[in-house]
Amino acid sequence: QVQLVESGGGLVLTGGSLTLSCVASDRTSSTYAMAWFRQAPGKEREIVAAISWSGNGEYYGDSVKGRFAITRGNAAKTLFLQMNNLKPEDTALYYCAAKTGSLLDIPYTALNEYRYWGQGTQVTVSA
Repeated sequence: QVQLVESGGGLVLTGGSLTLSCVASDRTSSTYAMAWFRQAPGKEREIVAAISWSGNGEYYGDSVKGRFAITRGNAAKTLFLQMNNLKPEDTALYYCAAKTGSLLDIPYTALNEYRYWGQGTQVTVSA
C-alpha cells in the first residue's frame, strides 16, 4: 500500500510559476515509476509528466513541453513538478500517481498503469 500526499497548488497569474510536491510513503524501500496527471472540470484526466523509477526517463504531455519539469527528490519517494509560464488552460486538479513493480525503467503514461493516487492539489491560473 502506497500513500501519496500532494502539496504546492494555489492561485497564480498567467505567466507565473508553481512547484508541486508529492511525498510517497509505504513499508518497503522500493522506488517506483511516478507521474503527474491533471483533470479540469468536465474533462478527462490526462497525463502531464511521468518519470521512470530510476529517474533516467521522462515524458511530457505536448501542452506542457518546455514549460514544466518533473524531478525526483534526493529521497527517492519524493516527486516534484516545476511549472513555469502558466496559462489559464493549466487550471486543473493535479494528481500524483505511483506504479509499483515496474519491470521496465521507463516513464509510464497510461492512466490505468497507476494503482496509487493522491487526493490532488488544485492549481488555478487567472488571466
